Amino acid sequence: MATYTWRGRNSRGEVVTGQLEAMTEGGVADQLLSIGVFPVHIGLVRADGEASVETWFDKLNRKPVIEQDIMVFSRQMYTLNKAGVPILRAFAGLQASASKPALVDLLKDVRSSLDQGRELSSALARHPEHFSAFYVSMIRVGEMTGKLTDVFQRLNEHMEFERDVRERIKQALRYPSFVMIAMAAAVIVLNIFVIPTFAQVFAGFKAELPLITRGLLGFSAWMQAWWPMLIAMGMGTNVAVKGYLKTDTGRYKWDGVKIKLPIVGEIILKATLARFARSFALSSQSGVPLVQALTVVAQTVDNAYVGSRVEQMRDGIERGESISRCAAATGVFTPIVLQMINVGEETGELDNLLFEIAGMYERETDYAIKGLSSAIEPILLAVIAGLVLLLALGIFMPLWSMGNAAMGK
Repeated sequence: MATYTWRGRNSRGEVVTGQLEAMTEGGVADQLLSIGVFPVHIGLVRADGEASVETWFDKLNRKPVIEQDIMVFSRQMYTLNKAGVPILRAFAGLQASASKPALVDLLKDVRSSLDQGRELSSALARHPEHFSAFYVSMIRVGEMTGKLTDVFQRLNEHMEFERDVRERIKQALRYPSFVMIAMAAAVIVLNIFVIPTFAQVFAGFKAELPLITRGLLGFSAWMQAWWPMLIAMGMGTNVAVKGYLKTDTGRYKWDGVKIKLPIVGEIILKATLARFARSFALSSQSGVPLVQALTVVAQTVDNAYVGSRVEQMRDGIERGESISRCAAATGVFTPIVLQMINVGEETGELDNLLFEIAGMYERETDYAIKGLSSAIEPILLAVIAGLVLLLALGIFMPLWSMGNAAMGK
């Protein structure tokens, strides 16, 4: 097996280039013709054992495979499968057209696994950092049921929704985050540079200061004296919290707290339940058994607390209980959703109603995200007003009093 560089023209007459692996130049030509490219030039780059030398600069600037790359891959595989292109030829075409080296290596490894006789799901499972358990399970179901084309389409739609929700939440929280960072910076500057100057002025008057002023001066002096310790404590706390959240217990407790937070907790819960409903509907509609489907869905909800409730549902179903009863026992679903699950279970239309539930949660999530900024802004204004009032009472009021005393008023 050797690597060849090629140049050719596609069906529109455009010049395209790339690299492919094959035993001979004829093998490269066959691969190009299978994807609709007429080869003009094929040259040997290297044979097996002649690994290309990647410099440290190349490694430093090597862009990793991101979620958007997997989304595009799913969409391309859906299109190629729909057009009837065989899997190996599809991967050869994707590898030839990919411009990101990390993605080329990923496609190359998957294609090599397919050449060795592995199934596509097994080949993708070798890269858990790029393909989740849910993704691999859905591909496996598509292989077993012969609906791989539909599975790729559903996976692409599912990932697009996940990405859209995350991006909108980040956009809604961007302004409040900047305000909070600016407020923290202002407090640090005031306590290190501004308040000490006022402390010298107040010391010169040798007058009795109000309680608020003494508190501000004491806090400023404490920050100036202990700022190295405060930085060390902040860094240590950050490392300790991140380490705790990586544990199963820490993640479970934090995920339980997240869905109960004011304002954002409801959004997180609705987005998580929308993810659950859509994943469960996709798995069930593709023919995955309920117990296996819930096992996979519990890993894809991206919330350990809700995932444990899904596993609780799975255990109840294994004991022979109904889906609606198990869902009610979790305590995370609204009465309307429980009623829809009950109706779907009785009528045999659970898949369609789960999609309806997912759509309902997605619409509610969208509405809640749109109102997130307007809900946070009054709180930010109240905090800013409190800080301004504290500074006015603690710093400027004593100055005005001393000024009036100096003028004999």
